[in-house]
Amino acid sequence: MGRIAALFKADGQETDARYSISEWWLEPRTQGPGAHSHPEDDVFYVLEGTMSFLVDDTWTHARKGAFLLIPGGVTHDFENRGDVLAGVLNVSVPGNFESHMPSIAQWFAENPPRDAGSIR
Repeated sequence: MGRIAALFKADGQETDARYSISEWWLEPRTQGPGAHSHPEDDVFYVLEGTMSFLVDDTWTHARKGAFLLIPGGVTHDFENRGDVLAGVLNVSVPGNFESHMPSIAQWFAENPPRDAGSIR
């Protein structure tokens, strides 16, 4: 997806649709998917770098080792405002999130990630 990569570690088929686990990696200064919400809960654990997260209407900067829980229905976004590659482990509950990836990849093909602001 251009400057964003996703790698699924466990999908709905493997987990009987209870959860999906994926890694998301964003190049430096890369915007994410844009503010959105969905019924699934999202759990994020920052693997490397600093990932900036929007939850409702507040941005926060989460460094390596940070954990975030975003309940289903809450508007959220993520982006890498830093100068190094940033990655998160994502758990989506319930699972089968990966079934949305073809349309997500198509959306990013039509709307390539833009430059993100900087961490302030």
